[in-house]
Amino acid sequence: MKFISKLLSICLLAAVAWQAVAEPVELDRVRVIVNDGVILQSDIDSTTKTLTANARKNNQELPSADIIQEQILDKLILEKLQLQEADRIGVRIDDTRLESTLNDIAKNNNQTIEQLRQTVREEGLTWEAFREQIRDEIAASEARNAMVRQRINILPAEVDNLAELLAKESDATVTYKIRHIQLRFNDGEDKSVQEKQAKELVTRLKAGEDFATMAYTYSKGPKALEGGDWGWMRKEEMPTIFADQIKMQTKGTIIGPFRSGVGFHILKIEDVKGLETVSVTEVNARHILIKPTVILSDEGVQRELNNIIKKIQSGDSTFAEMSEQYSQDPGSAVQGGELGYQTPELYVPEFKHQVETLPIGQISKPFKTVHGWHIVEVLDRRDVDKTGSAMQNRAYRILFNRKFNEEASAWSQELRASAFVEMVNSDEDEDNAN
Repeated sequence: MKFISKLLSICLLAAVAWQAVAEPVELDRVRVIVNDGVILQSDIDSTTKTLTANARKNNQELPSADIIQEQILDKLILEKLQLQEADRIGVRIDDTRLESTLNDIAKNNNQTIEQLRQTVREEGLTWEAFREQIRDEIAASEARNAMVRQRINILPAEVDNLAELLAKESDATVTYKIRHIQLRFNDGEDKSVQEKQAKELVTRLKAGEDFATMAYTYSKGPKALEGGDWGWMRKEEMPTIFADQIKMQTKGTIIGPFRSGVGFHILKIEDVKGLETVSVTEVNARHILIKPTVILSDEGVQRELNNIIKKIQSGDSTFAEMSEQYSQDPGSAVQGGELGYQTPELYVPEFKHQVETLPIGQISKPFKTVHGWHIVEVLDRRDVDKTGSAMQNRAYRILFNRKFNEEASAWSQELRASAFVEMVNSDEDEDNAN
């Protein structure tokens, strides 16, 4: 008993001594409760570092810290809700997908992965935190896309009507680089307050104040933390409220304020460019397909196809005759293996690569796709103006993009409105309040 008592005393003295010399460690704090999840102070700090680094890189002046924090909190709350949706519908981003995205990020910045790592460290972030931040962004985007697509309904008559309008236009399509500020209506507040503020902002913008800084400071729109930047868009790809306001204005034009159901809007046309026509290369090819079986292995199929190539090249038989006799693609076999003029995108990747790279008149070596083993010969290539025939597809894409932007905004607002969100004040905040 005395031994145990002595041992406990030694342990207690050691603990007291350790506490006396240990450095105090600040624990992470919960700042926002979002449904059954939380946003930590470290999440806010990480996003702030990234935003500040990007602004410094672009020589962009940011507004005050409290305004930036409000915008960051809005962004993180929406991302947390989207991640919860991703978890609910079973979205999982594996390491292979993540590594592919990180490689794309490095490539788009003209960097190697190691250079990207260094950039992340210079911004004050760990590589592990950056990886998980990107993983979350991919998952949130996947969830948003999946949920918003379910809300989009495009009627055939809509496509026909838009295709008819597009057909009347010139082949040239003007694209605009636009920025946007949205002043959101507040419940119970006189809407003239926002209108007055919007008019004041337009006056300041026309006097030369920076649009991006104004968007960071005042906008409640979806691109506020990007300085209101919507990038390059055709009119048909824009939300309807934008497209209705743009009437071939020139670079630098400030448009607005104009009103929608959610608030007042201001646009700036940062730049205008481009003529666009639809021209594609079509390939006329023919092939022979043989599928492996329990009896005929992959190696056996390759030998059979190589024997067919020898017969064609020696003149003992023609490609068409061999196709009719051996090909297991019934649709093309009766045509001597010919597939007709098609765009390469129609084919699976391995077949697409062959018809894009083979010289005309040359027979490929045997190659495998999901359908079996092939040999292929390119008979001809031609450039075709597809502006007319692609009009229906273009009309559909336009309608989809337009409705996607509108429905994505509505879905995000509904997600936020139905969520439980509670701000958690830190001790420091409480002390300041007292």
